[in-house]
Amino acid sequence: MKIGMDTFACDGGKSGVGMYLTQFLKRIPPSEALFELFGWEYDRYIFSDVAPNFEFIPQCSIQGRTANTLWHIWKYAQFASLRRFDACFFPAAHRIIPYQSPCPTVGVVHDMAAFWGNRKTRVHLGATLRLVFPNSLRRLDRIIAVSEFVKQELIEQANVKEKKIDVVYNGIDSTSFYPRQRNEESVLLIQPFSFKRPYVLCVSRIDHPIKNHVRLIEAFGIFKEKTKYPHRLVLAGGDSNNANVVKEAAAASPWRSDIFFTGHFPLTNLPELYSGADFVVIPSMYEGFGMGALEAMACGVPVLCARAASLPEVADHAALYFDPLNTEDMSDRMITVSTDMDIYNECRRLGLERVSAFSWDRCVEQTLQIIYNITGKC
Repeated sequence: MKIGMDTFACDGGKSGVGMYLTQFLKRIPPSEALFELFGWEYDRYIFSDVAPNFEFIPQCSIQGRTANTLWHIWKYAQFASLRRFDACFFPAAHRIIPYQSPCPTVGVVHDMAAFWGNRKTRVHLGATLRLVFPNSLRRLDRIIAVSEFVKQELIEQANVKEKKIDVVYNGIDSTSFYPRQRNEESVLLIQPFSFKRPYVLCVSRIDHPIKNHVRLIEAFGIFKEKTKYPHRLVLAGGDSNNANVVKEAAAASPWRSDIFFTGHFPLTNLPELYSGADFVVIPSMYEGFGMGALEAMACGVPVLCARAASLPEVADHAALYFDPLNTEDMSDRMITVSTDMDIYNECRRLGLERVSAFSWDRCVEQTLQIIYNITGKC
C-alpha cells in the first residue's frame, strides 16, 4: 500500500501546518504502508530528520501560491496516477487541495478562516479560489476537522456532509512543552533575545484584524494605567496580513516602550518563552484549534482567551475568558490573574489537567486509521 503525502503549504516548517506535519511524520509507526512525500524542492530537508526513510519527490518548480494552485488542478492527478498511490493525504486541505484525484483522498482542515468576517477581511484565499474551494472540499473522500467548531463550519460554509467528517484533535509535544522551574531572574536570555521580566505574552502571527492584536495593545495600555505594574507585552510571531496596522498601533501607544515584537520565533525556544511569561493572552477573533492555548497550559502558564471560535472548546474550564471586542473586559482579566494568586494558581492547575486530553500519538493513530480505511486494503 502506497500513500502520498502533500507537504505544500508547510511554509518551510515554520507554520502551524509545518509543525503539524513534523509531529505527524515522526510518529508514523513502521508498517506495511509505504509513504511518499511530495512538495517544494526547498522543503526536502525540513523533514529529513523526522522522516529519513520516506522518499521525497520535488514537484511544481515554479514558486508561488498561484503556480501551486494550478499544479494541483492540472498536474496532481497525472502525478498521483504515475506514482500509483492507493490514497493521498493533504495535511493542509484548508489551504490547497486538488480539484480531482485518481485515488481516494483525506484532507485535514485546520480552519475556515478564508470565510471569516466580511469581504475586506477575507485575505487568506483569493476570490476565485474561495468560489471553487467548497466544491473541492466536497470531493475529498474523508475530511479531518481539528475541532468540533471547524466541523460545524465545514457543514455550514462548504455544505460538506457530516458523515464525511471526522474530528481528530491536535496533540501537544510533552517532551518540549512542560512546566519549568521558575527562577527570579529579572532578565531571561532566550537566543537570540533577552526578555526583561515580568512580561505578558501573545504567540501568533501578526495578522490584522483576525488575530486582534490592536485591541490587545489597547487592553495592555489599560492594564498598565490601572495597575502601574512594570510588565512588558511580548508579541511573538512573524508578520502577515496588515502587520503594519498592528505596528502602527503599538507605536501610537503611550506604553510603546513596553511593547516588543520578536518576529518569527524559533519553535525550539518557544517553550522557554512561554515558561518565562506571567500569563499568556490569546485575543484572536478566530482560531480553528488554538494551539497557543494548549502550549501555554502545558508549560504551566495561566491562559486568558477570547470567548470566540474554537478557543472555549480547546481550553474548556482551564482559561479565563473575555469578550474579544471589549478591551476593558480583556484588561480586567489581565488585572485579575496578576493580582489574585488563588486564581493564578487555579488556572495553572486546571491548565495542566486539560492538556492531558490531547496527544499527538492518539492524533496520528486515528488519522492513519482513517487513511488506511479509505484504501479498502485493511
